[in-house]
Amino acid sequence: MSEKNLKVFLKEFEDNIRFDADLKKKNWFNIGGKSKIFYKAENLNNLINFLKKLNNKEKIFILGAGSNTLINDNFFDGVVIKLGKCFSNISLLGENIIIAGSGALDKSLSEFAAENSLTGLEFLSCIPGTIGGGIKMNAGCFGSEFKDILVSIQAIDKLGNIKTIPSKEIKFEYRKSNLSDDLIFLSASFKTVKCEKMEIKNRMNRFKEEKEKTQPTKIKTSGSTFKNPKSQTKKKVWELIRESVSVDVEFGDACISKKHSNFFVNKGNASFEDMKNLIDFVHKSVLEKTGVSLEKEIKILE
Repeated sequence: MSEKNLKVFLKEFEDNIRFDADLKKKNWFNIGGKSKIFYKAENLNNLINFLKKLNNKEKIFILGAGSNTLINDNFFDGVVIKLGKCFSNISLLGENIIIAGSGALDKSLSEFAAENSLTGLEFLSCIPGTIGGGIKMNAGCFGSEFKDILVSIQAIDKLGNIKTIPSKEIKFEYRKSNLSDDLIFLSASFKTVKCEKMEIKNRMNRFKEEKEKTQPTKIKTSGSTFKNPKSQTKKKVWELIRESVSVDVEFGDACISKKHSNFFVNKGNASFEDMKNLIDFVHKSVLEKTGVSLEKEIKILE
């Protein structure tokens, strides 16, 4: 549908819609072009009505915190949906179940649990991004993953139908799940255990210190680029990259972090092509050197 027709068709949502919207500042890499529509859903009713009105007639991409995402510089001929503050609420259900909106930051959920003397979610303090993205990719670190703490999720499909999915019905694997790309996550419930608050916070501080020793911070990066190989080798992906590629390799302003070789960096004004070329070069180099075919952890909007 043309932009002119869409403006008429979606007039009731005009306060929360931007056409020809710039996506460059909405992701950690600070890379990307424009989308035909950028829609910020303020609440569930608005989101349901928008999706039903749209009736899946346009391509849809859900944008969380913008971590773990590389966006093409070209025009995205579709709808980018961002969930508003209403989807970031966190609350207690009973003594040890926490309900969090999918737009809540992983770090915020971890801190909420700590303040309520609930353990099991400390690892989330070191994961960038939102609950929704963490569920989709079964994010994890320090030996824990989303699958270990998830009770259920509430989601909506692209036609506006809401459903609840127990975690036991979801097939989780390392950094992925079988959850449909047609689902937009709304909220999730997590299981926790009572614990001394100081013990929880000490554990979070240890995780933070370990992360800061090994991973770059306060730069334009999107976290881990590739997944660790599951069975081809016992080596971590950063070791494979370090053995296969010079740390000084660059494509334009796209380079490899000298602190962690699985973190790729926009050191200035890297384009999508620069970063994509670096990713492809590293993949090819590791395959030729080690025989291991790396799988991308980063999501690419093309």
